[in-house]
Amino acid sequence: MGSERRYRSSDYCWFAFYFSLLLCFGNNALAELRYSMPEEMKEGTVVGNVAKDLGLDKTSLIERRFRVVSGSKDAFFEVNQEDGILYVNRKFDREEVCDRSKVCLIDLKAVLENPLEVHYVAVEILDVNDHAPIFPEKEKTLEISESALPGARFQLQAARDADSGSFSVQQYKLSLNEHFRLEVKDRGEDRKTPILILQKSLDRESAKTHKLLLTTTDGGKPPLSGSVTLIVDVADVNDNPPVFTQDSYTVQLKENSPLGTTVIQVNATDLDESANGEVVYSFGNDVDAQARVRFELNSLTGIITVAGAIDFEACGRYEIDIQASDKGVATLSTDKSVIIHIVDVNDNAPEIEVTSFSRELPEDSKPGTTVALISVRDSDSGLNGKVMCYVSQDNPFMLIPSLQNNMYSLVTKTILNREKQPQYSVTIVGKDAGEPPLSSEKTINIVVSDVNDNSPVFSQTPYTFYITENNNPGASILSVRARDEDEGSNALMSYTILRSRGIEHSFITSLNVNSENGDILALKSFDFETLKTFQFQVVATDSGTPSLSSNVTVNVFILDQNDNAPVILYPVSSNGSAEGVEEIPRNVNAGHLVTKVRAYDADIGYNGWLLFSLQEVTDHSLFGLDRYTGQIRTLRSFTETDEAQHKLVILVKDNGNVSLSATATVIVKVVEPKEAFAASDVKSATMDEEDNNVTFYLMITLGSVSTLFLISIIVLIAMQCSKSTDYTSKYLQEPNYDGTLCHSIQYRSGEKRYMLVGPRMSVGSTIVPGSHANTLMLPDRRTMTAEVRHIETSNFLTIDLSEKL
Repeated sequence: MGSERRYRSSDYCWFAFYFSLLLCFGNNALAELRYSMPEEMKEGTVVGNVAKDLGLDKTSLIERRFRVVSGSKDAFFEVNQEDGILYVNRKFDREEVCDRSKVCLIDLKAVLENPLEVHYVAVEILDVNDHAPIFPEKEKTLEISESALPGARFQLQAARDADSGSFSVQQYKLSLNEHFRLEVKDRGEDRKTPILILQKSLDRESAKTHKLLLTTTDGGKPPLSGSVTLIVDVADVNDNPPVFTQDSYTVQLKENSPLGTTVIQVNATDLDESANGEVVYSFGNDVDAQARVRFELNSLTGIITVAGAIDFEACGRYEIDIQASDKGVATLSTDKSVIIHIVDVNDNAPEIEVTSFSRELPEDSKPGTTVALISVRDSDSGLNGKVMCYVSQDNPFMLIPSLQNNMYSLVTKTILNREKQPQYSVTIVGKDAGEPPLSSEKTINIVVSDVNDNSPVFSQTPYTFYITENNNPGASILSVRARDEDEGSNALMSYTILRSRGIEHSFITSLNVNSENGDILALKSFDFETLKTFQFQVVATDSGTPSLSSNVTVNVFILDQNDNAPVILYPVSSNGSAEGVEEIPRNVNAGHLVTKVRAYDADIGYNGWLLFSLQEVTDHSLFGLDRYTGQIRTLRSFTETDEAQHKLVILVKDNGNVSLSATATVIVKVVEPKEAFAASDVKSATMDEEDNNVTFYLMITLGSVSTLFLISIIVLIAMQCSKSTDYTSKYLQEPNYDGTLCHSIQYRSGEKRYMLVGPRMSVGSTIVPGSHANTLMLPDRRTMTAEVRHIETSNFLTIDLSEKL
């Protein structure tokens, strides 16, 4: 109503304004139009052509600023200035604008300027059945006493419909039932009130609740409806006494039942509700004092519990009267007897006692060794006091009954092993023959003491180590480790080196072992050129009584280092210096062999691989040096202008990481052919004799070294094949480009692989006594198959056994 008053007050203001304009302009405000349209129309819906209906010139609408003015702040309509059509500017609901008014009008003013012209336009909003009737609540609860008489009336809340007229609430309808009917009171102005009338008496015990559905419909086509659920709760009247659920109550109770044990629960129901149906329990007046002391009754739940000691020998049967009463104003009650039979039970468990016990048992104890003496007793009699004992777990112990009743011996049944299980937890179970049987347990912890029955075990068998020569004296070169599964002093080990009686090997005497941790120390440096491999044994002994020991073989391979410089064999002067004089005829051709520088290196592999180079020469065009063989040859023929004497300085160096070298000087004298021929005869005789001697000794040395080397390899292979470690050897012979043979040996120890290789050699390379079968002059072919590389922690060793003088 407040919004309607504001609307009309605003309308009066506009009316006064336009009335004053009408007085000023006379006939400029004359016309009035009226349109009608349904509510809820979409935006843009055409209401009517105002310009056409008013007879206005459409071409002047824009110029005269044609518009419509609403009396409210909400502009529901708007006019098109181009064609004068009035259309819906915003969707609206009739019930929001005009509430429940029968006629809903929206007044508009069509205004034109220059000259001013005002026209009234009224738009009637027609109602649409767009609202269904609704109740204030979806569910309504009523409480009616079961003592209410037929004809009692109960007014209900009416439904409301936002629509008006025929679209408002028209009728009510109640779901079918035998206890209620519906009456509708018409109050006018679309107001109808439903009334619920009781037509049959209610019985709460038969039906505690009645559920009704009240439906209302409006007058639309099709009609819209709404509903509310009516829940009728029937209020109780105390008209029913409590009734026990059983005709009789009989129960058995074991003696010695603990306090609080539930004996039985009686239960009575009352069809009434609230206080009228709330049941409480109590002992009857005839229950004796002895039963009241031993039993307790919960007044709310009807549970009878044990309140005192129950002894079958004192009383074997109890009969107790129980009374159930409601809490109504006029109390109703019912009595019932409960009979309790006391049952005699096996109420004493066996008692186990350990009379004698050895807590520590040596692991070498023989089967049948007594560990403990067990006694058992049971306070019950008959079968309830007859006890049987046994060991519950599967362990190396068992019980043996003695001649005396209820006495047992706990003995071992197998040999013990402390290393597998150092301790046992033995559970002894005593069980009587009662029904049900009772049992007890006794746990004994038995510790198995150690006996020195395990020898030390090395982590590897055998050990293989690779060490480089020139090691620091006194430093640890390798380490062995052993473990003992025993404990204490039985596992405390010491290490010693096994030294053969009557035979003292120099390499063994130079070794020492740390007796506590097994570290092997070398008291002197090893020289690969003197000793390449050796073997010894280490003994590990525990501290038990008696002590146990084990030994392991240790194989040691010495790896070469570049610690020997090349030695010049030829030329060598009478005073021992590396210097010689060669005479050649002047008429020799290019490629003539002047001489051959010969040298050797005690090292092997790259360390003993020698290369030759000209360090100094008087004429580079005359002489050339083969870097692999050491041969000096002429590069061209001599001329008359060439000097008669030439000095050549040759540098010989090995291929070690840090190269070692030596130099030789050759004086070449150029003589006339006749002089050279005479000198060559004398020199040939001398050289033949020297060469024969050198060749003889070299062959002896070469054969001895080769034989010793092959014997060492065969012994090594046989020794490794007899062990579990995988040792393999392979001999290869490969012809070089100059006809010499290359001897090589491959062997593998565990995950490490080692190779003894002789590189390709050129004609003219020399082996001399004392070379230890090492390579002398070697071609520089590091990219070929003779390449020796340092892989992981191992070194490749190269040995060449063939070369002709």
